[in-house]
Amino acid sequence: MDDPWVALERGADPVERTRALRRAHEAFTGGGRPPDSVRAVVRPVVAASWRRSARARVCPDGAACVELDEEALAAYREAHPLAAVMPVVRELTGAYARDGEHLVAVCDAYGRLLWVEGHPGALRRAGRMNFVAGARWAESAAGTNAPGTAIAVDRPVQVYAAEHFRRPVQGWTCAAAPVHDPRTGRLLGAVDITGGDRLAHPHSLAFVQAVARAAESQLALREPAPVAGDRLRLSALGRDEAVLVADGRRTRLSRRHSEILVLLAHQPQGMGGEELLAALYEDESVTPVTLRAELSRLRAVVGPGVLRSRPYRPAAPVDADFGAVGRRLASGAVASALEGYAGPLLPGSCAPGVVRLRRRLADGMRAALIERGDPALLADWAHSPWGEEDAEVWRALAATVPAGGLGPVRARLEALEEELTGATGSQRPAP
Repeated sequence: MDDPWVALERGADPVERTRALRRAHEAFTGGGRPPDSVRAVVRPVVAASWRRSARARVCPDGAACVELDEEALAAYREAHPLAAVMPVVRELTGAYARDGEHLVAVCDAYGRLLWVEGHPGALRRAGRMNFVAGARWAESAAGTNAPGTAIAVDRPVQVYAAEHFRRPVQGWTCAAAPVHDPRTGRLLGAVDITGGDRLAHPHSLAFVQAVARAAESQLALREPAPVAGDRLRLSALGRDEAVLVADGRRTRLSRRHSEILVLLAHQPQGMGGEELLAALYEDESVTPVTLRAELSRLRAVVGPGVLRSRPYRPAAPVDADFGAVGRRLASGAVASALEGYAGPLLPGSCAPGVVRLRRRLADGMRAALIERGDPALLADWAHSPWGEEDAEVWRALAATVPAGGLGPVRARLEALEEELTGATGSQRPAP
């Protein structure tokens, strides 16, 4: 295929493709993987999604669960950031959905459908499979589908007919694109177009992506102009000396000051002196006087309006790079999280609180990558300076990489395991 994110390449026979996909789906749900004879029919993005759906124990014959009743749904979507862009979404998609007998759906970052609108007949048919507002269509709950998969891989995607993991959904085709907060990059949800086979066309994918970008532009217009001191930006991934931007001024911090601001950014509600002292110093004999002196020096460097006391806390919201990565991981946007992960958090720091945060974020990234099983994402981590000796990720990569690229991966893994075995053996006591 020319574009792996488009369901049907130019000139493909949709009838024959649907038959081949159904055979592949039956083979996968019956035996766990498509046979070689139809492997080429199943796009890599779909095959990876089927595997995630199977690991999540999604029943191929089940139905989506409605999680929000009318009252809870009304309150939730009224407060959701995407409520502000619905007029733009409706303006752009209304005629398209009406004339094509399609549906337009908008979901949150957890795959819950907040709005489902469009052609009345399509709405009735979709209701039979619980494609309704308030239902959860995340991959882990409803299997492969455009809004759920777009959130999982954090990019626009089409899902055609029997590419859907659940059989009741295989009469539909859909295209969806994620929507992000234009300021922080946080995944907010996705815009989806659902309908018949006519949507299996590159134009529908480009269209829904354009709608998502228009929604993000609308969100950016609604964001108030920044006020001096209104927000702080902190970059601490992959560097021992963090960079703080405050009042338009960029400051490179010392290692100790970097640790202090990372800890306070992680707990914006504030930290007491004893709590901050314990998180900052390995040496329990360090006194509060030392901490107060360090904070005084930090204020002299960044200015008096950045920190507050009693408890110690940032004077304004902090946009921290490690916080953005953590939020993306929590929402399932693994590819986006990896893109923002510039390396371990303050890698040279031995401050107990920073060590815990660094380990938690790195372990979360590794676990998400291994669970996702995407060879490209695993390779990005394995070939990075912080992942080149990560045997667990190399094992996961060896299990997913195509046969043509397996040789170098297997060689590196064998070398790593030999090093690990040697290191373990050298630590054994002499007989």
